[in-house]
Amino acid sequence: MKVGFVSLGCPKNLVDTEVMMGQLTACGHELTPHPGDADVIVVNTCSFIDPAKEESVNTILEMAEHKKTGRARKLIVAGCLVERYRGDIQKDLPEVDAIIGTNELEKITSLCEGLPLDEEPRGLYLYQDTTPRVLATPRHYAYIKIAEGCDHPCTFCVIPQYRGKFRSRRFESVISEATRLFAQGVREINLIGQDTTCYGEDFDLKDGLAVLLARLAGIETPLVGKNDKWVRFLYAYPNKVTQKLLDTIAEHDALVKYIDMPLQHASAAVLKRMKRGANGDIFLKLIERIRRTIPGVAIRTSMIVGFPGETAADFDELCQFIEAAQFDRLGVFSYSDEDTSGSFHLDAKVDARTIYNRKRRLMAIQRKMSRARNRALVGRELPVLVEGPSADSELVWQARLSTQAPEIDGVCYITDPGEGPLRAGEIRRMRITEAHDYELSGELVDTGIAATPLPSIMAPALVRIESALPAR
Repeated sequence: MKVGFVSLGCPKNLVDTEVMMGQLTACGHELTPHPGDADVIVVNTCSFIDPAKEESVNTILEMAEHKKTGRARKLIVAGCLVERYRGDIQKDLPEVDAIIGTNELEKITSLCEGLPLDEEPRGLYLYQDTTPRVLATPRHYAYIKIAEGCDHPCTFCVIPQYRGKFRSRRFESVISEATRLFAQGVREINLIGQDTTCYGEDFDLKDGLAVLLARLAGIETPLVGKNDKWVRFLYAYPNKVTQKLLDTIAEHDALVKYIDMPLQHASAAVLKRMKRGANGDIFLKLIERIRRTIPGVAIRTSMIVGFPGETAADFDELCQFIEAAQFDRLGVFSYSDEDTSGSFHLDAKVDARTIYNRKRRLMAIQRKMSRARNRALVGRELPVLVEGPSADSELVWQARLSTQAPEIDGVCYITDPGEGPLRAGEIRRMRITEAHDYELSGELVDTGIAATPLPSIMAPALVRIESALPAR
């Protein structure tokens, strides 16, 4: 049968979608990018915050229309929304034929085929290198989930309720998958998990992430070239960023000089209510150490404004911290009062208008700093990964610096391709000629190399939607 997928939410959710697609294709089913042609439609949902829940429900109802107008016979809902509202979905959305939770991915084929399900509980799920998987990203980059679940007690977060306790993938499983992806021509691998910096702790592996990164940097990659691969990790927890980790990133060229470290706030009072601890002064010392150890590093963080109890003084402290820290990238979330989170029961809630105004002010500060940092790059020649035509115009191609994570940060626009042909997936050199708030423009200054034909590993996901991403 033909199966179409809609994947909502974060890259971690996307990997789950890719695993489900792999299960189906391994059993002989076909993927289609056209919902009107699908026999079965699967919506992999997100429910992290209210906008994500709303988008998930709207997408479910939109896809349900294809049961009336197309050939679809079945609509399956998967992911975090199922974990949170399993009973409500079954009761209030009669358009949905079946549901599958985050720890039930192996049931997707039986659900699509209408076969009886094994009701025996299988515990918490985590895919391995032998698990069938079909990439939905462009063939030059991929995500690898190195861990699942989380043990941190953050009061604003409901992810542990959906994903369970923290658990790492086997070390050699990650290495095996990365080796295979590089052999297929993938140039950039992004390691993801709820907290990648805890990797290996459940195996009693000391400095597990640092050890893993060093091994990944040393993988022989004859198809893409030894120095033409990028490895990054996302979602670092600040008190888990060790000197060993920083030294490892600095030591290996293949490890991109990029730290994604969500801090959430700078006020000690707010951080205490979040059950995260620390304060802005501690964070500034860590940021100084990161920059001292890794020259040229780009640091990305995210903040939550309007958390219960956040006073005007707390917010002013956050603004002062942002100006002092001079982050390269910043995402800002408006606090979402989720009824199953610990923060739902806290007093001193901040009203919606105040939250909105605080978010705008914080982003105005960051926008000014981002523009200044980008202007400092004008005239420099830097490696970029050519992505392909931009979403705005096929006449303009885009690329990314290693310090721009896919689908999260800004991009570079190629205004002059130079003498060599443009090929998606190549790492080229660009001279930055123009700076914008979050994007850069420039001209390629090398001639490129003869492209080695790469096997196509891209599969047609039905729709690609990123849900409730923070502003830059």
